[in-house]
Amino acid sequence: MPADATAPLYRIKAELFRCLAHPTRIQVLEVLAADADHTAPVSHLLEVTGCEPSQLSQHLAVLRRAGVVTSTRSGNAVEYRLAEPLVAELLVVARAFLLSSLAGASDRLEAARRLPALPGASARAVLDATAPARA
Repeated sequence: MPADATAPLYRIKAELFRCLAHPTRIQVLEVLAADADHTAPVSHLLEVTGCEPSQLSQHLAVLRRAGVVTSTRSGNAVEYRLAEPLVAELLVVARAFLLSSLAGASDRLEAARRLPALPGASARAVLDATAPARA
């Protein structure tokens, strides 16, 4: 396949990673991924992230434009949902990579262990592999 034919695909992938390139957006996605239905109301996202409403709104708009989340409104309440379960899997792989890369930094590894659980075995396997040996 000619390089010029694949260039648009790499741009699309780059846009996906660009939308993930902020700690608050990753936190929002992890909150959604941790929920059984992959959903959360904006009020919960505000509470968890500690963001100002206008800041969170901008982050959610970035995620919506990238097609990573969708939203539904019921009266005054707005609920966000992961657009695809694959987003949760991407977060699991990212968490596994994080845990693997922190294996030599015990203070950061302990902080990573306290992050909210994500579905999937990959991150759990890495977490278990980096756990201190029990006597």
